Amino acid sequence: AGYNLLQPLADQKQTVFQGVNGAAYALLALDSGCYEVPEVPDAEMQASRDSYIAWIMEKEVPEGGWGFDGKTADTDITSMVLQALAKYRDREDVAAAVERAVVCLSEQYRNGALVSQSTCSSETYSQLIVALTELEISLEDERFVAEEKTLLDQLLTYRTEEGGFRHTMQET
Repeated sequence: AGYNLLQPLADQKQTVFQGVNGAAYALLALDSGCYEVPEVPDAEMQASRDSYIAWIMEKEVPEGGWGFDGKTADTDITSMVLQALAKYRDREDVAAAVERAVVCLSEQYRNGALVSQSTCSSETYSQLIVALTELEISLEDERFVAEEKTLLDQLLTYRTEEGGFRHTMQET
């Protein structure tokens, strides 16, 4: 219908207003088809891949990873950011942040449970599985095996008899 879906991603200030996940989703969208960031003269802040990466890097929390509050790493947000940065991990600054985030996530998984915003859910396992796959880290990597269960084993515990997946274990 003549609407350029990439155009809103060119205004970085508008894209990141909700947080680091906005920048991660913008990179994922742009990289999904190797799209160029359009030039938008009336953008408050013209975006580029480099500016999104720099913004994400500035939002890393002290223990590694990223979160909604900018202070504590959240499993879902960190996994989404890792998916977005996977393509750029050959950059020294990105590689170091990715490694810190992987360590942070592996420490969060030590007891076999992944929690995001006070909830253990199938989506959290899915996000981390996709992130590790993008980073070419085996799901059998010892950092992500707890009590002899991989992330995939944990995800499959959410499977319903009908073949779907429940959001949380409390759901039927």
